[in-house]
Amino acid sequence: MVTNQRGDHRAVDELVVGGRERRHGRDDVPKSVLARGLRLLGAFGASDTELTLTELAERTGLPKPTAYRLLNELVSWGGLERTGRCYRLGMSMFVLGQRVPRQRELREAALPYLEDLYEATHENVHLAVLDGTQTLFLEKVTGHRSMPIGSRVGGRMPAYATATGKVFLAFGPPEYLRRVLDEGLVRITPRTTVVPALLRQELEQTVRRGYGINREEIEVGVSAVAAPVFDHRERVIAAISITGYAHRLDLERLAPALRTAARSLSRELSRETANGTLRWPPQQPQPIHEGGGEAAGPAGDRLPESNR
Repeated sequence: MVTNQRGDHRAVDELVVGGRERRHGRDDVPKSVLARGLRLLGAFGASDTELTLTELAERTGLPKPTAYRLLNELVSWGGLERTGRCYRLGMSMFVLGQRVPRQRELREAALPYLEDLYEATHENVHLAVLDGTQTLFLEKVTGHRSMPIGSRVGGRMPAYATATGKVFLAFGPPEYLRRVLDEGLVRITPRTTVVPALLRQELEQTVRRGYGINREEIEVGVSAVAAPVFDHRERVIAAISITGYAHRLDLERLAPALRTAARSLSRELSRETANGTLRWPPQQPQPIHEGGGEAAGPAGDRLPESNR
């Protein structure tokens, strides 16, 4: 039986996603009510089921009375639910998230291919996109015979330590890798690549062979293989992966079937991106400095072009 898995794995999420959930100080509290409310919603991390008023105030930098008032308004709207002394994300947030057109359309197009791969392997199968310097999981198909792993739909993991992330860094524009290196490579397991030169070599190998691999770099005992999904302009817009026990997963044997599924999905999405039915990737807003100019990053080295 195939199931869409949206489980949780607190230890991994805290380890690899916690860096994004930085705490805000009192000196950078936004002035608008809307921005303050959004900051409260954004305080919930990938592994946070519930948070107290004190935790929310500390994470957002908002005074407790202000946070309490805004939390009550969010509860009234349905964006949050109150459970005793804690708050959790509400059903209105779930409904709103399901209306995001790009992610929904991409997931709906990819799901038949993900299910086929699951039926053939009985391993965890993912659909991911790049979100900043991290890989974001849009869909996960798993079952009773699949290895329990730390990924979850809506969860993020560092791009440099995941098979899907390496696909984006290898086949994407050079600024993808530049942003990752600027942020720094942190060791997550003993096998995580933390030397930039070694990561570049691995990405060049990823381009040559046409797929990315992760050998216990994000979670001990877990390996994965991923293949890129392209639009009609040959831009990498997503990745699909197979993940399971490191000791039983033959990454090289699984790669051909995975690449075939990725190419089939690419052809389907190419028709939709060419005629405008699906617009991906979405345009990312440029950060604006106080002086009014757009931030510009340093130049980076481009990896060899892939043979597609």
